[in-house]
Amino acid sequence: MKTFIKRREKNTELVVVYAGWGIDENMFVPLSSDDTDLILFYDYSADEALVLPEIKIYTRVTVIGWSLGVWAAEHLSGKTGIKPDIKIAVNGTPVPADDRYGIPLRIIEGTLNNLGEKNMMKYYYRIFGDRKSFEENRERIPRRTLRSLQDELRWLYNRMMEQSDPSFKWDYAVISEKDRVFPPAAQLNYWKTRKDTKILTLPMNHYILNKWPDYHSFIDFVCEHGRGRTKRKETTLQ
Repeated sequence: MKTFIKRREKNTELVVVYAGWGIDENMFVPLSSDDTDLILFYDYSADEALVLPEIKIYTRVTVIGWSLGVWAAEHLSGKTGIKPDIKIAVNGTPVPADDRYGIPLRIIEGTLNNLGEKNMMKYYYRIFGDRKSFEENRERIPRRTLRSLQDELRWLYNRMMEQSDPSFKWDYAVISEKDRVFPPAAQLNYWKTRKDTKILTLPMNHYILNKWPDYHSFIDFVCEHGRGRTKRKETTLQ
């Protein structure tokens, strides 16, 4: 596992991001602002020791799990010692390899057994949803070796098969209606069983963070519009 840390002594807020499979810092660091510390976990390819900065006192700590990062947040949270004030799940569930609540197991196994450069580009294309969005976000496309992608997916597959019952209390679940990676219906099926989680559906694709200038804006948007139990929000963010 890899860790990206951006930290300044004067900052009083922390954002902790658990990325999904096949990702690097290119998709998440651009949202980092100078007034907020950032810890990004990604490339879950081995049982490596967590790399964390020295403990600081923050006025607000927000955890964002994206895609398989929702599962990763639950799997790793007990080892970090980080106590979040806000927890936001984005386009994922704590049971990601599941026919009803996640990505069908046959699809994950098929990807694992047939992974190649061509398939990975199709995967990144689906993350952004369409050709226009893909081309507009080329600088955010991960730059990973095929071997590292294979190692990570196999590690994730093995750990997900050992999944214990979800225990994380997510405050918000953001679901993209146009998600071509993690079925929106499966996400909705799961989050409707979690009565303590507010659901916000958006007319977006799997990767949505490019629609906000920084993490502050995204977090404030979710907290403002996700107040109800289930709510659909039309947005014109560019």
